[in-house]
Amino acid sequence: MSFSQEVWQRNLGLYQKTLALPFNQQLAQGTLSREAFSHYVIQDAHYLLAYGRALAVCAAKAFEADDVIQFAEAAKIAIVVERSLHDGFMQDFAISKDQFENTPLTLACHHYTSYLTSTAWSESYPVVLASLLPCFWIYAEIGKDIVDNSAPNNPYQAWVDTYAGEEFHTAVRNVITTIDRVAARADTDTLKKMHQAYTHAARLEWLFWDSAFEQRQWPGLDD
Repeated sequence: MSFSQEVWQRNLGLYQKTLALPFNQQLAQGTLSREAFSHYVIQDAHYLLAYGRALAVCAAKAFEADDVIQFAEAAKIAIVVERSLHDGFMQDFAISKDQFENTPLTLACHHYTSYLTSTAWSESYPVVLASLLPCFWIYAEIGKDIVDNSAPNNPYQAWVDTYAGEEFHTAVRNVITTIDRVAARADTDTLKKMHQAYTHAARLEWLFWDSAFEQRQWPGLDD
């Protein structure tokens, strides 16, 4: 069994709980509140900048030249998508530049981005890869499920199409191929750390969407 097959099976229950979150279910039905989606878009833009930085560090640590290219390009794409949120969803949902710039990272976003960046700098290339994989893979799988169940005239169809599109899924498959190749050469201790890194990041994916639905801020600062 490949690393990707094993890590997906180990975390299948967590994925199913993530898919079942009200945010994702209401997004598919087009009934998600504009406030929750706007909250999510702002935090996602903050997140993507940090994710791009972590991908850039991953590229610097890569074992092979093709992997350097793969993750350097992925870092660039993360920043391009972050900027497109400003020109697309933020304009569509009347989120001003000032509103975005003056909205701090939520506890969930701060936790997730801090985890990814600290892992990127402190851990080995295989472990960094494992920490970055859930954002690729879980988004792709949830996007595919949502597009299959999306309501007609869904106001969030543009978001659904982004993560259900073939271009994104091709990129995800390429990342899975890379991590399986790297994992096949890893020792037992490294594989254990890779599994731990994937699971922790997958839990933070769940937390990010749950936080967006509830529009959570920092404890004691919601008023």
